[in-house]
Amino acid sequence: MGWFKSSYSGTSGGDCVEVAVAPGVVRVRDSKDTGRPGLRVADTSWADFVAYARG
Repeated sequence: MGWFKSSYSGTSGGDCVEVAVAPGVVRVRDSKDTGRPGLRVADTSWADFVAYARG
């Protein structure tokens, strides 16, 4: 599972939210704390969140 961040994120490296996608699940973590596995969210819930955030 590879982690990625938005192309809109800064280049300083420590101020981003990173996301990793696997079948049925999305993990979200703070780029400043990569030692933790991240928050686990169902892929359908993540899709709902992204749709809401986009407006």
